[in-house]
Amino acid sequence: MNHDARTNATPALRIIPREQHVISRKNISKAALRVLYRLNEAGYQAYLVGGAVRDLLLGGHPKDFDVATSATPDEVKKLFRNCRLIGRRFRLAHVVYGPEIIEVATFRGTGEEEGEGDRHIVDGRIVRDNVWGTIEEDALRRDFRVNALYYDISDFSVRDYVGGMQDVENRVLHLIGDPATRYREDPVRMLRAVRLAAKLNFRIDAAAAAPFAELGPLLAEAAPARLFDESLKLFLAGHGLKSFHMLEQTGLLKFMFPATARALKRGDEALRSLIEQGLANTDARVAEGKSVTPAFLFAVLLWGEVRDLAHTWMTKGVEPVVAWERAATHVIAEQCQRVAIPRRFTLTMEEIWGLQPRFEQVQRKRVFRLMAHPRFRAAFDFLVLRAAESQAVRQLGEWWAHAQQLPPETLAAALAGSGSSGANDEVAAAPKPRRRRRRKPASKKGGKSDPA
Repeated sequence: MNHDARTNATPALRIIPREQHVISRKNISKAALRVLYRLNEAGYQAYLVGGAVRDLLLGGHPKDFDVATSATPDEVKKLFRNCRLIGRRFRLAHVVYGPEIIEVATFRGTGEEEGEGDRHIVDGRIVRDNVWGTIEEDALRRDFRVNALYYDISDFSVRDYVGGMQDVENRVLHLIGDPATRYREDPVRMLRAVRLAAKLNFRIDAAAAAPFAELGPLLAEAAPARLFDESLKLFLAGHGLKSFHMLEQTGLLKFMFPATARALKRGDEALRSLIEQGLANTDARVAEGKSVTPAFLFAVLLWGEVRDLAHTWMTKGVEPVVAWERAATHVIAEQCQRVAIPRRFTLTMEEIWGLQPRFEQVQRKRVFRLMAHPRFRAAFDFLVLRAAESQAVRQLGEWWAHAQQLPPETLAAALAGSGSSGANDEVAAAPKPRRRRRRKPASKKGGKSDPA
């Protein structure tokens, strides 16, 4: 990192005075302002920094406010009783005001010999970094130019050391320093580029996107738990559909969700429709302030491979219930090597998938049993998303939608007798999707075993 071009760069400071920018203190949280003012009054430099400044300049309303200061973490702790120090890789101060946490970071330095902290780098990746420095060095250490803007509480100006203001105006993302070096330091920066571009409706600078193909495989070395957090930010923050399209366009999807990329590469347009509609629905729920769950989203993303594997095993004579369970287990195991989906979500995913074939069984007892299942609503919503698979699946979704509107006694009467063939005018018989013809299992010894 010491050889990075950033260490030798001399930032050209541009100060944007209060009257030339749109940031107003009324849009900054009171907690953040208290932290900024107290640091400033104690004689330290104190700035609002990063995404909050960027979003305020774009007219947004940030939820998180980060502060950069010349005070060390220990000095910050002395100023605030409601402060706790966290982190080993990056030592930070968290100042807590009720439910709000203001993250306070000391200016980062660029040279190992400077400051009073320490830096440890393994194979180009920063594993510990507590070297303090100046605001100029701190600006060079940040990832994207638009995230290296500082709002100065002393005079309400914005300080720009790397051209971030111009990037905000041009709606483009440039990395600070050599892109390949920055991605090797932290491969997740590639996903951050995609996420920010999708969220802000920016384009990624060509030089920043160029290393994706070569360095994308480094994402496999990132902690799967961290990639789970990143995937939530990509898909559950209200811009999931754009994020998905950008992951595809940049070639990063196959490194995060290999099963999804494989299924889409086979030209499965029904799966593409399912994924895009599922993400659009999720974005709409987020915009309306409704709850969203990672389980449904991951069930959508991985459906193609699960469905194809289950059908493959069924053609080899495996019982349907076993085939679906085996397919789900196989796909989840592979995915969790990349993105560590917690067990509470994978269980729900398995239930959503496993209930899909049960929608074809419209005998009275089975219909009411399925409707009473705790995952029925999620599974039904999933069935509706599958409408593009075939006309039969679309009609099946319509049948179940209608069945739910009927009073229980009316539905029971309609289904009385022999199941779907006993339906009356209130509820038409549900069409059954065509199953692929199953081959009989080989009876000879030494025959091919089922894939596991």
